[in-house]
Parts: sequence; C-alpha cells; structure tokens
Amino acid sequence: MIGATHRPGGTSRILVLGAYGLIGSGVARHLLDSGHSVTGLGRSKAFAQRVLPKIDWIIRDMADLRSPSDWRPIVDGCDAVINCAGALQDGPRDQLQAIHADAVSALAKTCATSGVRLVQISAAGVSPDASTAFFRTKAAGDAAIRATGGDFTILRPGLVIAPAAYGGTALLRMLAAFPLAQPIAWPDTPVRTVSLVDLSQAVAMAARGDLGSGETIDLVEDQPHHLETIVSGMRHWLGFPKARMKIAVPPALASLISRGADALGRLGWRSPLRTTAIRVMQDGVDGDPARWEALTGRSLVSFEETLAAMPARTEDRIGARMALAMPFAVAALFFFWAASGIVGFWRAEAASGVLTAGGWPAGLAKASVLFWSTIDVALAALVLVRRHAARACLAMAAVSLFYLVAATLFTPWLWTDPLGSLVKIVPTIMLALVTCAILQER
Repeated sequence: MIGATHRPGGTSRILVLGAYGLIGSGVARHLLDSGHSVTGLGRSKAFAQRVLPKIDWIIRDMADLRSPSDWRPIVDGCDAVINCAGALQDGPRDQLQAIHADAVSALAKTCATSGVRLVQISAAGVSPDASTAFFRTKAAGDAAIRATGGDFTILRPGLVIAPAAYGGTALLRMLAAFPLAQPIAWPDTPVRTVSLVDLSQAVAMAARGDLGSGETIDLVEDQPHHLETIVSGMRHWLGFPKARMKIAVPPALASLISRGADALGRLGWRSPLRTTAIRVMQDGVDGDPARWEALTGRSLVSFEETLAAMPARTEDRIGARMALAMPFAVAALFFFWAASGIVGFWRAEAASGVLTAGGWPAGLAKASVLFWSTIDVALAALVLVRRHAARACLAMAAVSLFYLVAATLFTPWLWTDPLGSLVKIVPTIMLALVTCAILQER
C-alpha cells in the first residue's frame, strides 16, 4: 500500500476498485466526506497518487486477479467493496473478459465467503446478447455476482455526467466543441443520464445496506433525451456559441471513423471514437428508474438539473477544445517529422550541400544529414505510440532546439532565408510542448 492516511472516525472500511477513474474518484471522495475509511485499488501508482493522494492504495491490475485466493488478502478486513473498475474496449492495456467477468466472478466468491458486502457498478442496458463486448462482459460479471448468493447490490447507471470527462462524456464535449457547425450521427438516439453526485450517493446507500441485498437497480433519470438534445445541452453548458448549422454524419462515415480509432487503439490510443462508443451512440443508453424510485421514494435529477448544479469552468471549455485539437496536433507532428526525415533521405546531397557551403567535409555533412533524418523518422513513429507520445513530443522540442542552435552556429545565414527555414522551428517547438501537455491523462 502507498499513502497511509485514513479519515479519523471512519464508520466503515471500504475498498474502491478503480478509484482514480471518473466514477471511482467521485465515489471515493464522497465516501471519504461521509466519514468512511477508504482504500483504493488501481494499476497505476502515478495516477493513484495524482488523483487521490490522501488514501491508501493497493497497486494491482484487476486482470491478474482471477481466483478467490488472489482477492482474499485484498478484501480481508473490509466491510464493503465497491467495484468501479472497467474498460470501454479491448486493447493493449485492457482485457474486457478478464476485468469485467473473470476478476468479478472471483471477487464475488471471495466477498460471499468472507461476509463482505459487494457493490457492483455495472451499466444500464447490459445483456448477454448486447451489441458490444463492453455490455456483454458487464452482464457476465453481474450474472456471476448473482450466482454467488452473497450480500450484493448491482447499480446500473446511465450516461454519467460529472465535472470531469472521460469516455462517453469526453466524446460529448469534443462534439460540442466543434466551431460553427455541429456534427452528429443518430440524433434521435434515446439517452438517459445520471449525475455523479446521485451515483455516489446511491453507492454510499448500497454500502450501508440501505438499498437491501440482492438488488439490481437502474440509475437513470425519469425521461430520456435525444442524443442531439444532449450534445446541444452540453454545448450550451460549456458556453460555446450555438451552432450555425448541423452536419448529419452518415452511419457509414461514423463506422469508418470508429474503425480508424480501433486501429489506433492497437497503438495504445483509447479514443472515445472507437467502435464501442459509436455503437452506444447508435443503440442509446436507456434504463428503467422504477426500482430506484420504489426503494427510495424519489427520482434522480434530470440532465438539465445536473448541468445547472455544475457550472462549467474556463478549464472545461479549454479542455473540450484541446481534446478536439489533440488528434490533429499529433497528426501534424507526425506529418512534419516524417516528411522532414523522408525528404532528408531523398535529397541528402542537396541537404548536405548547405553544410559543405559552411566548410564541412562532404562525407561528414552527408553522414550528419542521414543521421538526423533517421532521428526525424524515429520520432515520427514514436509519437504514434500512445505510451511514448508525450516523451516523443519532448524529444521533438529538444531536437528542434538543437537544430536551431546548431544552425545558428554553423549556418547563420539561414536566419535570412526568405522561406523562414529557421524561424519556422520556433512554432514547431511550441506545438510539440503544447501537445505534450494535452497528452497528460486524467
């Protein structure tokens, strides 16, 4: 464990799985504020310490915890376990079957035999025959929990609206940030939302046993909205001008975009435009609030009420615009550095002539051109790999600065080049640094 700070006077010892995620962090903070002693489980120590530095952490990957013996030492001493962990789609870092089904099945057996209450955060609309692996594996995890017969509550939220954005809400903000026009596909798709505040309160109630045991409860607002209404409401909430025109995205184009995002997913990019998110946009997010209302005697707040209680900040607007700009910034850096390297190989003689004009030996000049062309192409390749992209941006800035200093020393006349060959390096450095900042997760 890391970070050994507990809230004094905690009424229960609660383990939150996926506690630095969008839902997990909101749930963990609410439980802390309610006086509980909270421990988080996540696979990234850096994210854990950045998001919730004041709680204990267990750094493990749920995909590796597939037997009750794996969970027993983790669950031991807990009064309740809240499973907020999840992934949208299979990828290099995510295995849906392992995270949503195998690990949850083992966890449920451990909690049942240990007398620990389990609260499962599932999703509205899950079913074994759903159109996406996300919903199918979530349904498998829910079924495994029910089969144990332990003390459990399954909560199935709709689209979660929170101050932060990730996954589906990040996609909504990206769409809302488009200037002038509003692109949208499947505008009439029904969507029901739930606020992170309501979801966190429901989790706390379930952890205390206030919602009974063995319940499966949809957490959704009373009335569904069209997807177009959700996007326009998000645009208005962020403070962007009303779109002057609507662009209907054909399903074929949306499918093509999602396949491209899936291909980038193999390089580690967890784009909100991948197939699962697009399919959810097509199918909708729906549920039945009747069971929640029967148990509590109240409705959950509506989408409009959620936004009204959560004023948008300047950083929300900037974040939405930066999320929209990020793929274009990465693409621009890739194109610039790949083209620079390829042209260097192609026109090696002409490029080395610039150096020989400054007194360099011909052999050394050509070797230098070929060496730095190789560096350019390597950096272009690295910026496409998600886990290397931020460091590649820093390397691009450093190499660009080196080019600028070296050219000033050896070929100072290039500063007066009418095409601005050296002057253009300065905005290139800034683009790399800004993109590096955008690439920071959570």
